[in-house]
Amino acid sequence: MILIVDLCYREDSLGFEEFVLPIRRIVKGAGFSSKEIHYSSDVAAEIIKSEAVVLCGTPLADNQFLVDIRQFSWLPACPVPVLGICAGMEVLTLVHGGKLETCLEIGMTPVRVIGEDPFFGRTGEFPAYELHGIGCHVREDFTVLAESDRCVQVIRHKVRPQWGVMFHPEVRNEWVVENFLSL
Repeated sequence: MILIVDLCYREDSLGFEEFVLPIRRIVKGAGFSSKEIHYSSDVAAEIIKSEAVVLCGTPLADNQFLVDIRQFSWLPACPVPVLGICAGMEVLTLVHGGKLETCLEIGMTPVRVIGEDPFFGRTGEFPAYELHGIGCHVREDFTVLAESDRCVQVIRHKVRPQWGVMFHPEVRNEWVVENFLSL
């Protein structure tokens, strides 16, 4: 079972349909079952029943999860693979001691692959859909795998099976989520 974590400001917000349900569709299409929960729930209790965790994105101005960052104290020691999408990558960055900065990107953006990783499975450049106002500065315990002209786009923790993508693969790059699930 794949645990899909909703990072929107409240349970059952409109963002759930836009950012969580497309991930559930991709997970189901890849042959996995899923459970969707809000980040304010007892995520740690659900992890032990899960094969992997996906931290979903949020609408552009929905940053309540940053105020509630202690809700993610389970993340550094998470025993299963984690994929953070947009807001989820911001959470990964913060809980591992990184910093956030203003970086607005909206719409299709060229993303350049600069590091090799089986999760990513490609080189060169590809178009990706962006919808964020925050960029990430990761610490040395992360490897940057891809970037745009404006900010870091894909990261991987050097020790733990944790990846983050700043773009929204559920919009134009479903292969990213499928690659994560195949690991």
